Amino acid sequence: MDLRELRSFIHVARAGSFSRAASELYIAQPALSRQIAKLEEEIGATLLVRHGRGVRLTAAGARLLERAEIITNMIIETGEHVRATADEERGYLAVGLPPTMGALIGAELVRDFRNRYPRVALHIREGQSSSLQEWVADRRVDLAVVYNQPPLDAFLVKPLYSEPMILIAPPGTVLPKGGFQIKDLASLPMILPGMPHSNRRAIDHAAVQNGVRLRIELEVDSVALTKKLVKAGTGYSILTSIAIRDEVARGEIVAAPIERPSIRSTVALTTLREQPMSRFAISWAEMLRERLVHFMETEKWKEDILWFDDKTAGQSG
Repeated sequence: MDLRELRSFIHVARAGSFSRAASELYIAQPALSRQIAKLEEEIGATLLVRHGRGVRLTAAGARLLERAEIITNMIIETGEHVRATADEERGYLAVGLPPTMGALIGAELVRDFRNRYPRVALHIREGQSSSLQEWVADRRVDLAVVYNQPPLDAFLVKPLYSEPMILIAPPGTVLPKGGFQIKDLASLPMILPGMPHSNRRAIDHAAVQNGVRLRIELEVDSVALTKKLVKAGTGYSILTSIAIRDEVARGEIVAAPIERPSIRSTVALTTLREQPMSRFAISWAEMLRERLVHFMETEKWKEDILWFDDKTAGQSG
């Protein structure tokens, strides 16, 4: 088994695409495909399955990825151990962030991590919660921040906080003083993400529990585009309070709480249950929480934020 083939396999598995991995490795895609085919022949098992968006790992591929990363990291660390001074720490960490979280604290979080671990290679992947969960399962990221993690035994979930979801309306809309009740949503033209988006799951669950049939005018997964459509008067939507703070402050949209009952969105750190967190992942998680607390204190956040303590660690979804 060739070390170069293992490294190429890791790149393809992490990237989820032959073309993207070939670009990262600066080699031709046919050559990369031949390397993986040779590796599959040597292993005697199919490692990757192609689909419309790229490739996904088979069960055999997931097992090989775990071993391949251990092998390549050991080789890297062996050389580094000889060269590095005692206070240098090297390694690799891949993390997933949703767009809102990345926009709010991503830059500061990366700066904090690199100041502590300047020699650790850091890979940030941004995506919706459903994609982030898939990347955790496929080991493309070591941990991810997700909204409203569904209950799946494969994941270890550590809730960070929950926040209310807010109804947003076009500017100039006259909103009821007492806020909206869930039953009021049935008469509004809604712009919501499609399934299996985490926000849509939370909203649909609340609607079904309260016997409300939502009037869906548009399905839009992008938070940024949703806010623009609401601003343009196309319809109403429901987003987290943090996601709409700037637009409300500028008067571009208006917002009202949903009450009796409220709809809450839970933000959590997700990892694979069978894969213990590395010291770098643990540090990243600690810095993430510190940055979130600092952000909300600095912004004098007055929304109904509910923090979870460390005792919630280790829950399944």
